[in-house]
Amino acid sequence: MKDFFNKLVRSSNTDSATGGHSTQEDQLKRQVAALYGLYTGVMGAEKVVLKAGKLGALELMRSSRLDERVLALQKLVFEDPTIEQLPAIKDIPEKLGEIEDELADLCARRTVEDRIEKKIAEKMEERHQEYVQEIRAQVIKEESPANAENPQTLKKFALLEKLETRKLTRSAMELLRPTTLDEIIGQERAVEALRAKLASPYPQHLILYGPPGVGKTTAARLVLEEAKKVNRSPFAAEAPFVEVDGTTLRWDPRDVTNPLLGSVHDPIYQGARRDLAESGVPEPKPGLATDAHGGILFIDEIGEMDPMLQNKLLKVLEDKRVFFDSAYYDPADASVPKYIKKLFEEGAPADFILIGATTREASDITPAVRSRCAEIYFEPLTPKHIEEIVRNAAVKLEVAIEPEVPQLISDYTIEGRKAVNILSDAYSMALMRVGEKLQDVSITKEDIYRVAQVSRLSPYVNRKATPTLEVGKVFGLGVSGYLGSVLEIEAVAFTAEKGKGTIRFNDTAGSMAKDSVFNAAAVVRKITGQDLGSFDLHVNIIGGGRIDGPSAGTAIVSAVISAITGKPIRQDVAITGEISIQGKVKAVGGVFEKAYGAKQAGIVTMIIPQENKTDIPECHLGLDIRPVATVEEAMAILFDEEEAVSA
Repeated sequence: MKDFFNKLVRSSNTDSATGGHSTQEDQLKRQVAALYGLYTGVMGAEKVVLKAGKLGALELMRSSRLDERVLALQKLVFEDPTIEQLPAIKDIPEKLGEIEDELADLCARRTVEDRIEKKIAEKMEERHQEYVQEIRAQVIKEESPANAENPQTLKKFALLEKLETRKLTRSAMELLRPTTLDEIIGQERAVEALRAKLASPYPQHLILYGPPGVGKTTAARLVLEEAKKVNRSPFAAEAPFVEVDGTTLRWDPRDVTNPLLGSVHDPIYQGARRDLAESGVPEPKPGLATDAHGGILFIDEIGEMDPMLQNKLLKVLEDKRVFFDSAYYDPADASVPKYIKKLFEEGAPADFILIGATTREASDITPAVRSRCAEIYFEPLTPKHIEEIVRNAAVKLEVAIEPEVPQLISDYTIEGRKAVNILSDAYSMALMRVGEKLQDVSITKEDIYRVAQVSRLSPYVNRKATPTLEVGKVFGLGVSGYLGSVLEIEAVAFTAEKGKGTIRFNDTAGSMAKDSVFNAAAVVRKITGQDLGSFDLHVNIIGGGRIDGPSAGTAIVSAVISAITGKPIRQDVAITGEISIQGKVKAVGGVFEKAYGAKQAGIVTMIIPQENKTDIPECHLGLDIRPVATVEEAMAILFDEEEAVSA
């Protein structure tokens, strides 16, 4: 074959001779012959002839016509038997240029492959002597291994491979998830603090507090990507972000299963490798803490973790390594592999930054863990934030929405994730309505109402402030977790025989609220001179809300005074504060969270204790924040009819 191919090339050279002068066609023939020679040098004459036969190019190669020889060269170099069109003489230079480029790539690939093959051969030779004794011992020890595959296993493998070929488009949540920090709405201060603590030469462990669906996980992931770009940051470009749900992590006292820190598979336990079990060697299995080495270990709902596991995590944070122990480990055993000996003696590396997120109170986290972490609070979202999230999501979905849709969705939720879910559900409803006319899709109020009906949604806030005045009714403020709420407190008074009046209060409100009512009796007498013993008084928390603290004291006093004096109270004001029997308004907790509840209910003015003045910024969320020290100051605001009219 080689002689045949050489004769073929020589004949082409002979045919190209023109007796002393060169024409363009002669030059092209010599160029074609040179390309044939180069291709033969790379592939080998035998392979070229065989390939030409398979590609249907053998007869074209033998031809004396230039265009047919170029066509054959195209088929060979591009390995494409479907190329059938003969090139015109004027197009041959361009075709030859393409062939030259492909041959250049082929030569480059062959050079690299040869170099790699040489290095592989050298490495194999270096390792051969090290492995030969081990392989020989293994061959002697083991019989011929049974074939692990059978028709059933191969069928299951084929089914898995087939499943891999099926893919759906991205889910709506995947499409609408924030991809930049600017898309995380309503958490500017939390994101700024998170970035400052991670994009530092000395990043800190963190605990993120806040209600669900406000962007804690997304913010942590995006801030890590930002930190990687900062020169002073210790995070490398490949720093991992390992995420796990704390509710799935449980402490195993045997340390056989511990996905967070790792575990040891002792020889007697199921799951140990057969070769190690037969020689009595335990095998440590590093966990997520080691997977997060050099990056972030993000534990969502860290407050749900087993307290014992939280304490074990402390040791890892201190040592930056995970250590393993087993009664079966013998450091003098020559059959122990190097990696197992290293894990037992040095531990597995676990130098990471811990970020825990929780929707629970700080008291639910182990104090020792909290003491090692900076704490950042994510804030509840206001209706305006929800509306902005909805509008941004509509842009990503490329769908038009009626102007009322964002405000309507904000009535049903205070979670960004839930708001996006409602919008995507409404989008699906709109698609069903318009059929195939995708360009006419628009989400309407009716689509939102249909989603609310199907999903059994109800407005998040049923109590709304109004610019009116009412006797014996006041808005108090409560807090549960990270969410504030408005409490409607009402009182009604009837004249009774002196000294025989009674006070009634709904039992579901709790003992602290009852104490506030009895404290109110003393304050009312001090302020108005009226003895509550002369009235049949009924105080009610509408909806039966439970009050676990004394913060409704001032609100109850105000409702009672309004009931017995007939003075109306503004219904666009909410008040919080403990009342003392001397009429002082004392500090309470959760003022920051209560402001969100007030804003959600449409409250304009929020009255707080003077002692809480520094706990909340002025004009927070656009509220008129009024600190007061006494109940008289509070009533001056609550009973101000002129201010209510102007508002």
